[in-house]
Order: sequence, then structure tokens, then C-alpha cells
Amino acid sequence: MDVIQAARGTRDILPEEVTYWQQVEAVARDLLQRAAYREIRTPIFEQTPLFERGIGEATDIVGKEMYTFLDRGDRSITLRPEGTAGAVRAYVEHHLHAQGGVQRLWYLGSMFRYERPQAGRQRQFHQLGVEVLGSADPRADAEVVAIAAQFLQALGIQGWTLMLNTVGTSADRQHYREALVRYFSPYAADLDPDSQERLHRNPLRILDSKDPKTQTIAQSAPQIFDYLSDASRQHFEQVQALLTQLEIPFQLNPCLVRGLDYYTHTAFEFQLADLGAQSTVCGGGRYDRLVTELGGPETPAVGWAIGLERLILSLQNLGACAVATPDCYVVSRGQDAEAQALKLAHELRQQGWSVELDLSGSAFGKQLKRAARSNTPLCLILGDTEAQAQTLQLKWLKSGEQATLSQLELLQTADELKAKIFVCKKAKTV
Repeated sequence: MDVIQAARGTRDILPEEVTYWQQVEAVARDLLQRAAYREIRTPIFEQTPLFERGIGEATDIVGKEMYTFLDRGDRSITLRPEGTAGAVRAYVEHHLHAQGGVQRLWYLGSMFRYERPQAGRQRQFHQLGVEVLGSADPRADAEVVAIAAQFLQALGIQGWTLMLNTVGTSADRQHYREALVRYFSPYAADLDPDSQERLHRNPLRILDSKDPKTQTIAQSAPQIFDYLSDASRQHFEQVQALLTQLEIPFQLNPCLVRGLDYYTHTAFEFQLADLGAQSTVCGGGRYDRLVTELGGPETPAVGWAIGLERLILSLQNLGACAVATPDCYVVSRGQDAEAQALKLAHELRQQGWSVELDLSGSAFGKQLKRAARSNTPLCLILGDTEAQAQTLQLKWLKSGEQATLSQLELLQTADELKAKIFVCKKAKTV
């Protein structure tokens, strides 16, 4: 019988890798809670018009990449390809704007796009995102950028590059769009096929083409800065000044436009050189029209999303996450000893220990080898002799130091032992 494998574009996250994910999630929760962001959890699928109206029908995501199907009620349903549209839909549907003030939201979950799978890019992928709704202040732009930088720093990721641009207002972008069509039209035959298709549908996306020939042509294209209104220019200058004040370095990139139609004003990306061609790990910007597009009141907003697969790749390249190890490994052999070992493991776990109990029933030698491979500092050993006397052998695996003590004494001194275990782990003496 053929073995059933995971569907193309999906992957299993095995226990050895999950440690990285848990670290990322824990750091994110702590940081965002301290910044007064509240978690929101939206459905994994939505009505298709949400993304057609929100992201834009002219985008590659809507036109080529969405997982869309009819449900049994003949309703068009789409697996979410990104998180912002769903968060804004919830903001409008549940009248969060009526609470007044600024709403700071964050989310974490699976997204789906029909793309060519490659390292750090799957058809089912995961995003961490933040949204600030209700503020047009440039400080909101600077705040979300600063939080992304702080998040990467907290994970030990350095050497990132922040790319910054503005796409102005809808009116600015329309003037700029017309200028791009005039510029690229004489080169239409020399553009890559995707850019030829985008020329009259979404010409701004030609600017971020990865095709070398198209990139060469785009180098002399008009720049958005020449088509900004005074208000748009002032907003962007304020964002730059605030980031400079926060000592967050950035590079201006007039070709950075992002792939979603809802962006206005600020657009930015954090790029990591160690990820190669797929270097963008975090992207976002301002989207002042999206709430009204989805039926809500006029509400300025700004946010970002981080692709966790790419982030985990970078962490793995750094070796920046230690594999979780148990506080102790319990070895036992013999019916009474195995029953007592189970009870002892249970009681230690209740006291806050992480305990791995060997259930193999194999010879002591094999169990002790598994204990050593677990990288735990401490091994507890019970055999028939210990079971009869209600004792155990306590063995520090690094030094080989060994002692006999009663099981009751172990439980009574558990806090002291846990402190010694902590020191061993911190010193990496295991």
C-alpha cells in the first residue's frame, strides 16, 4: 500500500523544529502585550468578496494564488491568503471602532496561497501580524516599524535591512500609475511575461519584478516622489524623522510597492541577507482606505505581517534556539519500580519539573544511554532494590556524581535540586 504523504506545498513541523516556533510565539506574546496590543483570532476561511474587495482583483494573490471553492450552499469561500482583511472585517462587523480611540490588534495563524513551493515559502504558511486602526499619525507608522525591529532584536536576529517607501494617496498613485504606463509601454516587448500582463492592470508591480532585464528597464522609471502631494510628502518626511530619532536605520527604495492594492502612504520591508532571493521576512505599511472598502467608517490604519517560515529559517541558520531538554530522566526496571517511577514522575511534574519517563522496560544500560542522549542534567534510577526500600539513585550525568536518597527526601528537596538543574542548563554543562 502506498504511503500517504503531506500535500505539495505543506509540511510537517516536527518536534525538533517546534522549539523554534515556541520561542518565536513566546517572544511575540510578551512583546506585544507590553505594547498594549490585543490578540484577535479570525476564521481560517472567509467569503471570497472580502479578499477581492480588500486585496484587489488586479493583484496576483486574487488573480492567481487564492484557494477558492464553492461550499455546499454554492457560496464562494476562500482560504485566507493574508491576515489583514479578516482582521479589518472583524473590526467592522463587531463595531470595534465604537469603543473609541486606537485599536491595536495582533494575530498569528495559517495562511494559504497557491505558489511554487520553495525554502521558506509554502502553500500553507504562517504569519504573525499587527494592525493599528484609528490613527493617521505618523507616529503609528513609526511605532509598528519599531516593534518589528524590537521583535527581531529580541530573537537575536541582526543584520536586517529596513527598506522604506511611500505610495502616497489614491490620487497620487493614479498620477504615478499613468506615468509608469507611459514609460513602460515602449519597452513592452522586452518586459517579462508577468510584467507585460501588469502593464495596464497593475503597473506598480513591474517595479518589484525579479526578472533582470525588467529590473534594468525599471531603473530609469519615474519615481513616486515626483508625484506626491504636499500632504503625502510631509507624512513620509515625518515618518523618516521619527525612525531616525528612534535610531532605526533605513534605506529609501522607490521600487518598493508591496503586492496589495490597499496600501497608502508608508510601505516597508525588513530583509535578511541570509535568506537569499526570498529575503523579505516582514512587510507592511499604511492602508487608510481598507476599512471603508469593507463597509466601515473612514478609519486610517497601519500594520505589518511576518512570515514565520522565513523567520524560523533565519533562526536555524543562526543556531539561535536551544533544544528544550527535560529537567530529569527517570529510568526504572521491574514491576514495582516502574509503578513507583510513574508516580514519582507525576509528583515532580506537579512541582513544576519537566520529566521524561522511560517506558521501554529495556535493560538499564539501554535506558541510561537514552538518558544521556536527552541532554538532561539529572537521571533518577529505580530498580527492585530501590522499590523495596522506597529509595532511588540520583545521578548527575555530566560529572557522574551519584547518591542514594529516599523518594520522600527527593520530593522534599525538589526546589533545591531544581535550582541546581537550572544552573547546569544555563552553564551548558549537560
